[in-house]
Amino acid sequence: MSKQILEQLTSMSRFLGQPEHHLAILGEGNTSARIDDAHFYIKASGTTLQTIQNTDFLCVRMEPVLSLLDNPSATDEDVIQTLQSAKTDVHDKRMPSVETILHAVLYQYPQYMFIGHTHPIFVNSILCSQKAEEYIQGRTCPDHIVVLGRKSVFVPYVDPGLTLARVVRDKVKEFIASEGFLPKAIFMENHGLIAMGPSPSKVQAITCMAEKCAKIVVGSAVCGGPKFLSDAAVRRIDTRPDEHYRQKLL
Repeated sequence: MSKQILEQLTSMSRFLGQPEHHLAILGEGNTSARIDDAHFYIKASGTTLQTIQNTDFLCVRMEPVLSLLDNPSATDEDVIQTLQSAKTDVHDKRMPSVETILHAVLYQYPQYMFIGHTHPIFVNSILCSQKAEEYIQGRTCPDHIVVLGRKSVFVPYVDPGLTLARVVRDKVKEFIASEGFLPKAIFMENHGLIAMGPSPSKVQAITCMAEKCAKIVVGSAVCGGPKFLSDAAVRRIDTRPDEHYRQKLL
């Protein structure tokens, strides 16, 4: 089973790294997949999504990674040592992605089986702008809602790694308490996108739709700026039975 998961993860990662998709270049981005409740695969730091191989993922244990979250005195060196010791193969000298803690946080929700973190050009054009949260939360068309949900998690810029993982943990909890459903995407100011789902195809769909809609928003600037759907229209699409049916098939 774990071999199949690894093959799916590799395929998803290469898709996200394809140059024509403009989602990540060089060593950008990171991907992961849940193995079971205690372990997950994570991209090794410095590897490239476009050319990644099965052997470029490391199996890590969740428990020691998560223990960093509630250690207020944890230093950068503590993080490095913990990530190294969390690997099931302690003899492997490679370092897990700097965002390993963030992935572990999200895998506390069993509905998430695969995660893709990328730096899409048009998504980041918005996330690096003066209206990042307003434009990211706006919904442009019905498919935007069907694929990404009526709302997403927005995270103001914080230091990547442990600090970011703590903020994401809190923001996701707040989102679920407020909205009553699990988010499909997390948008991080001046950073990038995280897509979470039960399958590689869901992660790919969320990522591609986020980038398409961001491109629409950026392009609308030449026509006076974006005109987002009203809250009533968004909720109507979000609750239509036919859209729920289509959502399952996408």
